[in-house]
Amino acid sequence: MAEKFESKRLTTFKTGEKALDGTIEVIVEEPLSIRVSGKPYVVVMRTPGEELYLCAGFCFTEGLVDSPDDIKELGFCTEEGTNVATVTLTSERQEKIAGLLERKGFVSQTSCGICGKELVGDLKKMLSPIKETFTISAGRVMSLVDRFPKRQALNKKTRGAHAAMLFNADAELLCMAEDVGRHNSLDKAIGMAMMNRRLEAVVMGVVSSRLSYELVQKAGRAGIEVLVGLSRPTTLAVEMAEAVNMTLVCVQSGTLMVFANRSRILN
Repeated sequence: MAEKFESKRLTTFKTGEKALDGTIEVIVEEPLSIRVSGKPYVVVMRTPGEELYLCAGFCFTEGLVDSPDDIKELGFCTEEGTNVATVTLTSERQEKIAGLLERKGFVSQTSCGICGKELVGDLKKMLSPIKETFTISAGRVMSLVDRFPKRQALNKKTRGAHAAMLFNADAELLCMAEDVGRHNSLDKAIGMAMMNRRLEAVVMGVVSSRLSYELVQKAGRAGIEVLVGLSRPTTLAVEMAEAVNMTLVCVQSGTLMVFANRSRILN
């Protein structure tokens, strides 16, 4: 099994003190090539581990699959130094998304050269409006965020990992994943939920990063009603959340801020 962190040498400097040499744990970052139906589709940078969930979650959030039933085979080469994950789609699914496969790219990375309004419009066509099925108190959200760092085992070691947690309507933790990439951590968590057929129970997600439009798009594909970040959202993320009826929340320094669709958050 590939290591998720390695010890690296470093020199530390503190005001008024001598420089000190030592070692510290650093998170591993490696490329992963995802091949779809025998052809290269994309390369992502990720932390080793949970490759099958990352591949499944990526394929789901980018619209290549709608459920585990669309996947005929999912594999990852375990040979040392090999970073290739493969997904084979059913013939029916492959025919249905032929245009997407030919594009050899994915929506969340195709923003160059188009304006925000066009992007929101295009992505909104891919996403169904999210139903409003539950509410949660601001205090409960903040308590979940307060416990967030304690669950980040990899980040405790490296201080360089992003994380994503997915909850059901009773605020029970269903899935959690860590990765060097903020998109990857969410894809891994969503992939876990999808492959274990628990995605329909997910209503809320908490991510360690800022709330970008890519994360809103991925969460929207999964039907997540409330997305919570530890850093403020971008303007495009807010516009997308408003467009698909997602509640967008940021918690910082003991303050909870709702940027879109506040009806799910109670006093």
